[in-house]
Amino acid sequence: MLTKKNIFSKFAFQRTIIFILKWLSITVLIGIIVGSISAFFLSSLSWVTNYRELHPAIIVGLPIAGLLIGILYYYYGGLSSKGNNLLLKEYYQSEQSIPLRMTPLVLVSTLLTHLFGGSAGREGTAVQIGGAIADQCTRVFKLNQDDRKILIIMGISAGFASVFGTPWAGAIFGLEVITGGKSRLKAFIPSIIVAFVANYACSFWNVAHTHYQIHESIPAINSQYMLYTIAAGVVFGLAAYLFTRCSDFFTAIFNQINYPPLRPFIGGLVLVATIWLLGNTRYIGLGIPTILASFDSPLNAYDFLIKLLLTTFTLAAGFKGGEVTPLFFIGATLGNALFSIIPLPLGLLAAMGFIAVFAGATNTPLACLIMGIELFGYEAGIYFTVACLIAYFCSGSTGIYATQMQKGPKHRFYLHLRTRRASLYEKLKNF
Repeated sequence: MLTKKNIFSKFAFQRTIIFILKWLSITVLIGIIVGSISAFFLSSLSWVTNYRELHPAIIVGLPIAGLLIGILYYYYGGLSSKGNNLLLKEYYQSEQSIPLRMTPLVLVSTLLTHLFGGSAGREGTAVQIGGAIADQCTRVFKLNQDDRKILIIMGISAGFASVFGTPWAGAIFGLEVITGGKSRLKAFIPSIIVAFVANYACSFWNVAHTHYQIHESIPAINSQYMLYTIAAGVVFGLAAYLFTRCSDFFTAIFNQINYPPLRPFIGGLVLVATIWLLGNTRYIGLGIPTILASFDSPLNAYDFLIKLLLTTFTLAAGFKGGEVTPLFFIGATLGNALFSIIPLPLGLLAAMGFIAVFAGATNTPLACLIMGIELFGYEAGIYFTVACLIAYFCSGSTGIYATQMQKGPKHRFYLHLRTRRASLYEKLKNF
């Protein structure tokens, strides 16, 4: 006999099933689309990189490529020009949908940047593609603003996971780069599922990811090695801080140019001259060969600094790509340089720098720890944990994402520093 209670229970069960199926469908759809686009992007990026290496003279066309990118974004980009910061801004304060045009714009612009020799990464492209694709589901499935926040996190996770082949790190990165909000907890399971689906979808197209390896055995942790790891973490955090400050510095300089399309054109001229003076191309593009070499043999102690300056200059000028792979380069080569003064295995120092500089620059130590374990194994987990946390606390109060909100200062020193800055500003204003 049917009672009101039975009817209500049955109705509630049906609604739950419909809810689960709806979100499962959305998750799988986003994962497949973003993963497949990432596969196309990685294949295209490999092709343009190989072409540039075989035809290095093409680098002289970097200013023209920059002008084209600048024109595309100035006249057709709209909100897309804000890049990753748009995704974070729309999560914190929803105002308007993330334009779908962001996907082809950032894809084409990144390929042009790498084809002609800009120093940039690839994660920014994948994350923006993921966010733009995911946000379209808001309208298609008639979701509310809280659900839209979940979609943005899912898009970030899918893009990151598929472009690096690290689903667990991708899932946590999407959650950790967003600070605060109940939507993070609600997005936990969808973020994990979409990261694995996107990674599988990318692998389905036979696109290989770069494999990194620590060739030496990992020493057992002791108090002496812990102190060495802490010291290295401080250096990695300062490198992340320098990266952020250089980005702000170069951005402020280029903002003095009133016509935005001229910024990457002028920046391209400077980059071509700089590459010519350096006499080699090891610091342009992704720099994967140098990253791999940093695990095997000592390199130039200044490699990390040149890559840092070229990348921050390239992106500040208006070229597209991202910061993460260059941060891998900077961290790995900096760890390589520390091998001459810190008695830890070369590969371990390079791996610690690889993830720790990234952790400090993006304020995502947990995601970077997990990435380190996914890429290098769990044996060095203690070293990775200490390096990432120390780098995070030593990297300054802000990171590379200007719209990333922080709940508060990382520790009391930053709170004191902010208070002193505010007090000094008021005194100067009153004076």
